Amino acid sequence: MNIEAHWQDRREVTLGNWRTAPYSRWSFQHVGEIVPSAVIGGPSGGAYAAGPALPDFMLHYPGGGRVGLFDHLARSHGDSMVVMREGAVVGEWHAAHADPALPHVIFSVSKSLTGMLAGVAVGDGVLDPQAPVAAYVDTPGGSAYAGARVRDLLDMTVDLDFDEEYLDDGGAFDRYRRAMLWNPEREDTHPETMEAFLAGLGTRAGRHGERFYYASPNTDMLGLVIERASGLRLHHYLGERIWKPMGAKDAAIVTVDRQGTARAAGGICVSPRDLALFGQLVLDGGRSRGGEQLIPADWIADMREAGDRKAWEQGNFFETFPEGTYRSCWYQARDDHGSFCGIGIHGQYVWADPLTGIVVAKTSSRPQPSEDAAVQLEISVLRQIAGMF
Repeated sequence: MNIEAHWQDRREVTLGNWRTAPYSRWSFQHVGEIVPSAVIGGPSGGAYAAGPALPDFMLHYPGGGRVGLFDHLARSHGDSMVVMREGAVVGEWHAAHADPALPHVIFSVSKSLTGMLAGVAVGDGVLDPQAPVAAYVDTPGGSAYAGARVRDLLDMTVDLDFDEEYLDDGGAFDRYRRAMLWNPEREDTHPETMEAFLAGLGTRAGRHGERFYYASPNTDMLGLVIERASGLRLHHYLGERIWKPMGAKDAAIVTVDRQGTARAAGGICVSPRDLALFGQLVLDGGRSRGGEQLIPADWIADMREAGDRKAWEQGNFFETFPEGTYRSCWYQARDDHGSFCGIGIHGQYVWADPLTGIVVAKTSSRPQPSEDAAVQLEISVLRQIAGMF
């Protein structure tokens, strides 16, 4: 079956299998056909000119061995890679099945976009990151979010009783995905909204603000907080304040639940070139290539400098960046280049290297959602690419 080429194969892609191989090679670029979605931005009327082709660098794999970049991209189920400097594409590669102009789901790199939109709301004076979540969203007394701050959402320091089990079938993560309309309902389940699901989550009997604990519901709650604080739906706020003035050229969408609530933690779909341009915007301190300050510079400086090292050391992602931190939905590598990044399951990345001025965006359809060894390998590869231009 050639799922990329034949329209009739669309019938084989369902709500139950769209995140699995081989369907994901097609579905990750056509999420809006599967899950209800809202438009962040449509095509701007212009189009990206094809950039220079990526050269086939030789990469050093951790632990020994040399592999060509193109071989690595094939091995890692890459769909596209775009390398940018100063807003210009300096190298790009796209798999035969990938259309670089289509919006590709970026999964948890969505969190990094949402974290920057929170900074816009702070700059607008409508959001206080130290305020309780309950100041913006009604939270029942037994909810974990009733006692959490917005800053805890931004930094993943909510003491949340939730396990990020991507392959869960019938447990809390499956229920979470059903609430966001990413999984089908079954005879023994009932529909609910994402907000209702979030409100029902409890604590682990610890305290908020002390330990990094990665849980996607935190950023979905952050999306709700931004909507209530700004009075605008997330896709509209993001599109009008960041995406369009940034100069994005391709279509962009975000998946929504049955009430139209945006999946801020993982449902954003953008083209790889626009993703690279967003990384460039953050690398440039929130100032567009045209000189407009879109995201407050102090918000980005805080993201890069103010991560809580103690919370990270006590957290569950310490091995990802042993010297790192996490702040405002971004990972800080704390390497000698000051690199920072966003990471999404199935192999989505945006990597920014302040020393070389390089941004790398990669989209993928890796069959496994999360694999520690694959993430460590990709971090090594991204660092090498950022140093080769």
